[in-house]
Amino acid sequence: ADRPVLSPMAQDWTLPEPPASTYPDELIAGAREFSDTAVVVISRSGGEGFDLPSDMTRPGENLQFGPGESAIIGPGETSAAGAVYRNNSADYNDFEAGGSYLQPSRSERDMLNLVTANFDNVIVIYNGPNAFNMSFVEQPEQVRAVLWAPPAGQTGFTALGEILTGAVNPSGRTTDTFIRDFTQAPWANNFGQFKFDNMDEFAVDTTFAGQALHVQPSFVNYVEGIYVGYKYYETADDEGAIDYGAVVQYPFGYGLSYTTFQQEMGPISRADGQITFDVTVTNTGQVAGKDVVEVYVNPPYTNGGIEKASVNLVDFAKTEELAAGQSQTVTVSFSEDDLASYDARNARAYTLEAGNYVISVNANSHAVLDEQNLTVDQTIVYSGENHRASDATEVTNQFDYITPDFETLSRADGFANRDRVTAAPSTMSLSEHYKSTFINASNYVNVNDEADQMPTTGARNGIDLHQLYGKSYDDPMWNDLLDQLSWDEMNELIAFAGYGNADVASINKPRQSDADGPSTLNNNFTGVGSIGLPSGVSVANTFSKDLARQFGEAIGDMAQEMNITGWYAPAMNIHRTPFAGRNFEYFSEDAVLSGTMAAEQVVGARSKGVYPFIKHLSLNDQETNRVAMLTTWADEQTMREVYLKPFEIAVKDGGATAVMASFNYVGNLYSSASEPLLRNVLRDEWGFRGFVLTDYFGGFGYQIGDQAIRAGNDAMLATVQGTNVITDHSATSVIAMREASHNILYTTVNSWLYEDGQPDIATPAWLYVYYPVVVVLALGLVGLEILAIRRFRARRQEVAAG
Repeated sequence: ADRPVLSPMAQDWTLPEPPASTYPDELIAGAREFSDTAVVVISRSGGEGFDLPSDMTRPGENLQFGPGESAIIGPGETSAAGAVYRNNSADYNDFEAGGSYLQPSRSERDMLNLVTANFDNVIVIYNGPNAFNMSFVEQPEQVRAVLWAPPAGQTGFTALGEILTGAVNPSGRTTDTFIRDFTQAPWANNFGQFKFDNMDEFAVDTTFAGQALHVQPSFVNYVEGIYVGYKYYETADDEGAIDYGAVVQYPFGYGLSYTTFQQEMGPISRADGQITFDVTVTNTGQVAGKDVVEVYVNPPYTNGGIEKASVNLVDFAKTEELAAGQSQTVTVSFSEDDLASYDARNARAYTLEAGNYVISVNANSHAVLDEQNLTVDQTIVYSGENHRASDATEVTNQFDYITPDFETLSRADGFANRDRVTAAPSTMSLSEHYKSTFINASNYVNVNDEADQMPTTGARNGIDLHQLYGKSYDDPMWNDLLDQLSWDEMNELIAFAGYGNADVASINKPRQSDADGPSTLNNNFTGVGSIGLPSGVSVANTFSKDLARQFGEAIGDMAQEMNITGWYAPAMNIHRTPFAGRNFEYFSEDAVLSGTMAAEQVVGARSKGVYPFIKHLSLNDQETNRVAMLTTWADEQTMREVYLKPFEIAVKDGGATAVMASFNYVGNLYSSASEPLLRNVLRDEWGFRGFVLTDYFGGFGYQIGDQAIRAGNDAMLATVQGTNVITDHSATSVIAMREASHNILYTTVNSWLYEDGQPDIATPAWLYVYYPVVVVLALGLVGLEILAIRRFRARRQEVAAG
């Protein structure tokens, strides 16, 4: 069968598999004569613009603009529906109602039964990035081994045969928890398709890929709070709230080897704010192999106090290949304040509570190998000047203005509120309080400060951008250079930053190119691409910081060959649920693993003079409604400890100088218009220096360039004219434009292009083709945006009039 096509606007979810009844007897007999071992491969994939179907009888439910038409059809049939599933047989349905894409189809189960009935040794390979319901492998005794093989790039699968023959000893670990029943997960009722029923006045008529769309604001509630993935399952097990073995099949950080290892902790040292100890790893088996040191903490918990999981990854390390009997001592070191929790209710700061902290090295999140106690005698509140050493300033609540209206999951009394808070939303209405401060293009108004003084523009100070290479962000020369920029030059630099940034004649800056990622480099205009590297999941599976850094270095080398200075990656949103369509790009359900791998990739790419755009900041953990004014709601502790943490690590440890924001709203404010997120947290608290880019700028009725630059979003990922251009010429606006230009230029000048001084400013040949196309597209899109804005402004007036 043809390979099904998945795209943002149309999805064929068909899983081509010949019915077991069609396998000829002679085929099976010939295979049995060849070997008593059979390999069964089950594959799944995802993509951008849609989430994976949690119910295969409704495959079009979770799309980026809202639900689409679904069709279940038979073999050989066709349908005009946007999302289809084609059964493999006319005699049965591959999926019954409620059956998900992340479980075997009827055809796949029948095929496995056929194989296990004829072969004594069966190896099941799962080729997919999303955690799968693997419970089907436990019943047939003939299934002797299971191998998880996520997307491995162009050449990665050359290792598969070597692993199966034993020539290579696998050492990977699961990056997510594999559970037996997705419908019982804490997120199950609060992921996917939720449209507000009282926001009609903000609805938008728009187009995408030639299709007319009517879009209304939507929402998703992160009701599980900090208890994401293993942090829920391990804590619930410790509280006696679940039967762990009946719920979890493979824990986070789980992986087998052809050999065995022993890990032993040395004494813990606590000095100068650092916690340090050695772990001696010994290969106690018969063949060479690598092992992973996973370090977890179980903090003291007070019933009803600050929410804390009982198992929390704080660090990890990968050994060298160890021969049988060989040992290696790995030194583990992390900051004492990494043990702190964020107290959003009382201290409004990170807090290290007094008590006993159990530090352990584990085989996975569930199996402890060795542990020691660390006592904190007195509670430390990291507030005011006593902030954490890694923070640039005091850290305190920034998101009180979007405190969720709903209750979140709590460990109190053994998760006593679980059934109540994890139920489906009780209301589809946005409260009047949050509705009154909701902003999109229908009601946004620029607010200017009359005291602002118009900055200098168009000066002739004789400074070229390359002279700022290697200088600090606060170097006085920046002011003289920024004075040279004209209003038009700043507008061009800010508004048209899609896949590159503009040339600026006044400072002799050539155009620079950025490429999409995250596992390759693609120039959308030339069609030139690099080789494909393994997916983010595969990188995280290694638990190897060195390999992640080498990944970034490889990207950097290829970028230079392709004349690219910016890379739209790494992506580090959280695997809140296995059904998220872009989980293949992201690393894990765990924030520390995600952030650490991202930071290493950033370090690797930056060592080659390439600036990575860490993305998507933030709470961009589903594709459903992502450009349908998706308001994402989470409490501040959850945001900081789970969803912001990877970006924090990538900035502080990786030195990231470019960020891509997200499509969604953070609460009731578009992420690229959130000053608390982009200024207060990203720049002030974390000390970020560089520029923030929107995700793709299609307008969509809520993306507004004027609003974005005032909030700390510096550039628009746009190539055609629309609401991305700056329209306000006030002093307040020009001050924001100047700051945005500073941020963009600081990042771009510190790229490999400027290492040897003034770069060549010749226009690439492909741009001569690109510019006329942009003009034609711009004329059409401007008309569409104006029409859409007028329509929903008129509708808003009709609603207000009753």
